Amino acid sequence: MKKVKPMMKKKINNYLRITIQILFFLLMPSVFTTAFSGAKYIFTQIGNEQAIAMTPFVTVLVVLCAYTIVFGRFFCGFACAFGSVGDWIHEIYIFICKKAKKKPVTISEKIRKKLSYLKYIILTAIVLACFFGVYSKTKGWSPWDVFSMLISGNISFAAYVPAIIILLLIIIGMVVCERFFCRFLCPMGAVFSILPMLPIFSFTRDRENCIKGCRACTNKCPADIELPKLGTDIQSGDCFMCQKCINVCPKKNVRTLGISKLRGDEVAFTLIKVIILIIVMKIAGV
Repeated sequence: MKKVKPMMKKKINNYLRITIQILFFLLMPSVFTTAFSGAKYIFTQIGNEQAIAMTPFVTVLVVLCAYTIVFGRFFCGFACAFGSVGDWIHEIYIFICKKAKKKPVTISEKIRKKLSYLKYIILTAIVLACFFGVYSKTKGWSPWDVFSMLISGNISFAAYVPAIIILLLIIIGMVVCERFFCRFLCPMGAVFSILPMLPIFSFTRDRENCIKGCRACTNKCPADIELPKLGTDIQSGDCFMCQKCINVCPKKNVRTLGISKLRGDEVAFTLIKVIILIIVMKIAGV
């Protein structure tokens, strides 16, 4: 059987990821907002000292969290509409810069590290607002509500001027920083990052065989993550499972932790994760 060249394999994986992102964007654009609505409902009920029912929102939240515990943040990297739009905006900007032979404007690594804690502050603020019953007063400030209106064709934004301004600022951030919203602002991403994810499909690298001084995988990572050494099961919860670190490794050292012969970016394995995600979302009622 003819072996696929690394460059061709990289292109295949890139095209596959874009295709999957478009598929979910068209068919399931509201999963993010639905899941987070479930989280807001839970804390609102707790604050009101009322029973928590298994509403459709809560069902999607529970199912998506369970999926993430098993497969990592694959939903974030391949299926979240907001994350996909961020990827496309940033890629268009990089393409324009290359054509214009201009150096892209970026956010420094030092600032990126500090901003990474912001999503937890936002999550905490929303949780407290729901718990004390004041979240409803923030209507008009949610950028993801505006985003949901845009993709649903509802363009009545009169009551959402602050949210529109925030969304425009987020888009500017997406231009200059890959996965800007996901890394720094996403409250659902904050939830995912603290989940106790199983190490079976998390990525690791054989550090002993790495080229001295090589940081290819870390430099390619949209979250600036340094992969854990072989034999450990500690992977950052900020990993979007985008799989970009795998093909960029010149020594092919990156692979999954739980299954030694599985690199993690195989087309068949990626499609299996997609099919499982679609099935569980359909079961959840999306």
